[in-house]
Amino acid sequence: MNSDYNDVFNLEGPLARALPGYSYRPEQAAMAKAVGAALARLEPLIVEAGTGTGKTFAYLVPALLSGRSVIISTGTRTLQDQLFRRDVPLLARALGLPMKIALLKGRGNYLCRHRLELATQQGTLLAGEGGAARTLARISRWAATTKAGDLSELTDLPEQSPVWPQITSTRENCLGSECPQFSNCHVFEARRNAQAADIVVVNHHLLLADLALKDEGFGDLLPGAEAVILDEAHQVPDIAAQFFGQVWSVRQVQLLMRDITAEILAAGVRDASIAEAVITVDIRLEELRRAVPGGQGRHEWVSLPDAFLDVLPELETAISHIATQLEGLGAGAGTANCARRSATLANALAALREMSDDTGLRWVEANPSGLLLQYTPFEIAERLREYVESRPCAWVFTSATLAIGEDFSHFAARIGLPEARTVRIDSPFDYRDQARIFLPPHMPQPQAPAFAGKFIDACAPLLEASGGRAFLLYTSYRGLAEGVRALQLRFPNPPFPVLVQGEAPREALLNRFRELGNAVLLATGSFWEGVDVKGEALSIVAIDKLPFASPDDPLLKARLEGIRRRGGNPFFDYQLPQAVLALKQGVGRLIRDFDDFGVIVIGDPRVKTKAYGRVFLEALPPSPVIADSAVGAQFLTERLAKLRPALSRASQVT
Repeated sequence: MNSDYNDVFNLEGPLARALPGYSYRPEQAAMAKAVGAALARLEPLIVEAGTGTGKTFAYLVPALLSGRSVIISTGTRTLQDQLFRRDVPLLARALGLPMKIALLKGRGNYLCRHRLELATQQGTLLAGEGGAARTLARISRWAATTKAGDLSELTDLPEQSPVWPQITSTRENCLGSECPQFSNCHVFEARRNAQAADIVVVNHHLLLADLALKDEGFGDLLPGAEAVILDEAHQVPDIAAQFFGQVWSVRQVQLLMRDITAEILAAGVRDASIAEAVITVDIRLEELRRAVPGGQGRHEWVSLPDAFLDVLPELETAISHIATQLEGLGAGAGTANCARRSATLANALAALREMSDDTGLRWVEANPSGLLLQYTPFEIAERLREYVESRPCAWVFTSATLAIGEDFSHFAARIGLPEARTVRIDSPFDYRDQARIFLPPHMPQPQAPAFAGKFIDACAPLLEASGGRAFLLYTSYRGLAEGVRALQLRFPNPPFPVLVQGEAPREALLNRFRELGNAVLLATGSFWEGVDVKGEALSIVAIDKLPFASPDDPLLKARLEGIRRRGGNPFFDYQLPQAVLALKQGVGRLIRDFDDFGVIVIGDPRVKTKAYGRVFLEALPPSPVIADSAVGAQFLTERLAKLRPALSRASQVT
């Protein structure tokens, strides 16, 4: 096999024989060659592969042919399932390679039989939890037949269900080899399968938990691996920061209190003092929640009121007292585990209270499901570098958005690998023909009250020309709400369906958007990446403002402070490159295939009025830039007109 993989990717090769409609892409072969070299040399590699490169096959082919044991990590479960169920088996068959493939998820995705038993025994405590007892009965029937114990098999069990945490284990509450159901443990079985596999498909949360905690499951993932390939790698630094910091959650304590009650019930212990101690902890938790100012959101530690800070030592004492009481019971592995968890949570809260603010930032996040007390270190790059260098295997980081132009230094520095080899693969799409970039003239400044209305006014001629078929992407929830109002004013009776983020779950909204074929979706945040709508259903991607992160966010403050401390420039070293990469992600929603076309709209006038605007423009696809909406409308009208005869014929056939 040649190291350029031509024998695989050319039109006479195994992929062409196995895949109907296969076409050769030199960009895909070039990426495969770079990945193959990294695997052969056991060295780190950072690859930006433009949309349409076919990067999944570009790293899978050399991974499979290398003969090495490989971990593939993804940013989303969707891609994780796609790799395991479709892409890896298809390629293994096409290449004639017998492969052992394993899918490994975090333990929270697998049924814990012991905890299902506890929850069923505790049925009287589930009153008022929306049919939880009926749900448990259904899960028990499924538990009798499932082999993998993967809760995704239960398609009608939402992740938000209050039953979910009662039937899964955590690192803290797992009894390990002392568990009465250990011989039937789905987590242990999944780990054992992974350790025996040639290719293991995981996600970034699991991989980084394994790196940072070492005991997320039963033994490390990495000792047997000779290569780690991280797809959607732009997410890695932010996920790593979660694991290299510390988190203490009210939810953890609530689940512990529930488990204590269940384990004591199961052990047949009657101890009124422990029940009273559990009630005391619950009271302190409620006091803590009430003391958070302003409801939901993120709050820096220094801004928290005395009422909040004063409850913390009382809560720590109450949890520690329960640990002492449980240790004296001697009622079996379950209560002993609860005693250890209580002591661990009390100690963790004490450590968080006493944490120095010289090396990181302490903050609190309030959300509908509870409170998170967190510590985020200013720097994580050195920690990541230590992990990578301590393991003699190839590390490949790939995504469509890692570089600013030709420059990878921002991403490489964030993962602690500034000397890593980098390769940038251009998209094979013809952006000059397929897309236009519209920069509306005379736009007000982003903070101006008139901005939302002017942005919709700028988009209106395009929406009318395309008959909808648009994503309107906003950088904040406030901007989204203003955009919805502005669209309603401009189109009181819209000639296209309008969908708004929050009206339904993300996947349901996307499916509806695809089915309708001419909808306008207004969204923020999670719709900027990982969204794939091919074809004429999406012909406009309009972005209201340059996606600079909120300067009030405690996480951002922590990162900016770290940069200041090492003598850097927070804006140019972090805020600007992060915003550029975020814009590339949003813009990347438009052209997903060789037949796609459309108009990209950037409403923010700073791309033209600020010196740094040039950095954003140079990061956009090489499409013609226009300043007249009529030109964009004509482009859409002409392209859609070419499609309509074909669409009409298709409708007549059906």
